[in-house]
Amino acid sequence: MSLVYPMFAMVLLTLGTLLVLFRTRSRFVREKKIDARFFSTYQDGQEPEASAKLARHFSNLLEAPTLFYAGCLAAMVSGQATPLVVYIAWAYVAARLVHSFIHTGKNTLLPRIGAYFSSWAILVLMWICITVGVATSS
Repeated sequence: MSLVYPMFAMVLLTLGTLLVLFRTRSRFVREKKIDARFFSTYQDGQEPEASAKLARHFSNLLEAPTLFYAGCLAAMVSGQATPLVVYIAWAYVAARLVHSFIHTGKNTLLPRIGAYFSSWAILVLMWICITVGVATSS
């Protein structure tokens, strides 16, 4: 079992979001719903909600998941990439996928908040397992 696979799944989720964001923004520019020059400073005009939502979600995938990547690397380096930690990492990816579908879809607030905070709880659990493993193996 390897933590590389859930890490790669998160990379693919982030990449997929970026590609959808680029496609959406390109369509809005083609349809003249926004001037392409808006994207040079993000000041002259207002980005359509559909692409603004994707942009916020893409940024979100570059924030909290950095602690996921760091945790996975810490587990691998410290010898704590146990099957439990790998399963928890996959649970994190699943929670982030659910959050992504909600946030970039209907964006219903309560389920989105639930998925988001579930992913945080899973992330904290992963770090606790890694930390306890390191503390008890020395």
